[in-house]
Amino acid sequence: MNLIPVLLERGRQVRAVIHRARPAFDDSNLEVVRGDISDVDSLCRAFDGADVVYHLAAAISLSKKDWPLVEKTNVIGTRNVVEACLRCGVRRLVAFSSIHAISDEAAVEHIDESCVLNDSSCPHAYDRSKAIAEREVIKGFERGLDTVIISPTGVVGPYDYVPSFMGQALIMMASNKLPALVTGGFNWVDVRDVVVGAIAAEEKAVCGQKYLLSGHWVSIAGIALAVRQVMGSKVPSLIFPAKFVSWVAPLVEVYYRLRKQRLLFTSMSMDTVGGYHNISHDKATRELEYKPRPFHRTIADTLAWFKQNGYIS
Repeated sequence: MNLIPVLLERGRQVRAVIHRARPAFDDSNLEVVRGDISDVDSLCRAFDGADVVYHLAAAISLSKKDWPLVEKTNVIGTRNVVEACLRCGVRRLVAFSSIHAISDEAAVEHIDESCVLNDSSCPHAYDRSKAIAEREVIKGFERGLDTVIISPTGVVGPYDYVPSFMGQALIMMASNKLPALVTGGFNWVDVRDVVVGAIAAEEKAVCGQKYLLSGHWVSIAGIALAVRQVMGSKVPSLIFPAKFVSWVAPLVEVYYRLRKQRLLFTSMSMDTVGGYHNISHDKATRELEYKPRPFHRTIADTLAWFKQNGYIS
């Protein structure tokens, strides 16, 4: 929902391919068509006449049990997008990957575009699926498709209609509904900076390049403090070690599944907040003039949007 309005503001003709959810706005330069990422023919109809395709469709999961879902959407779906682009003569494919596609080995002190992708031994379904999806894009490049890959870190920001996992955590913090915090943190990037970086990659990048679009590493406790500064909410006094939460996560998952509530604390999410330090965006800054905004601005703007749209009372 963040990419489309920026493209429209720049005078671009945009065709949005949707499966269920329709964009929350209308514009004379916006055409909305239905498509199914598992159906190559529907993608070919959607891509017909397109100059550039931005591939953002993905299934995000924090559970190790969601392999069928993430394989169908992230792996097979990306394979179909590449095939449709080739058939339709699309000039450039900008594929959205994820930092989770990169193997976060303990020995790696500096993560950049040269780091290896996860392989079949990766225990997390989502991470493994994004790595395979990147390889599908690379195969498309080898077949002659002009491709650019961008890999954001933990995306957060306004216009979060679903909301996302991180958006839900911010709402709970601001509403004093998060009973405890965990140790660790992650590299967070503003969704608006990702959009600007992606468009710059479309316009400036050399064919076949990849860019990490990172932001700032902030601990979970640091996020709670930032939320308090904006909303005046309480910071939970309980902080559990992420490893402990990871051990009991299977029981927590069962509890939330029975109650049909959304999972936030899983073994995967606990592993995530313990890794991915020192992620470099030097290449994107050098070649795309990419510059992530301060983290506190992201939090303030995101909470303001949630409040204006009724997510926070």
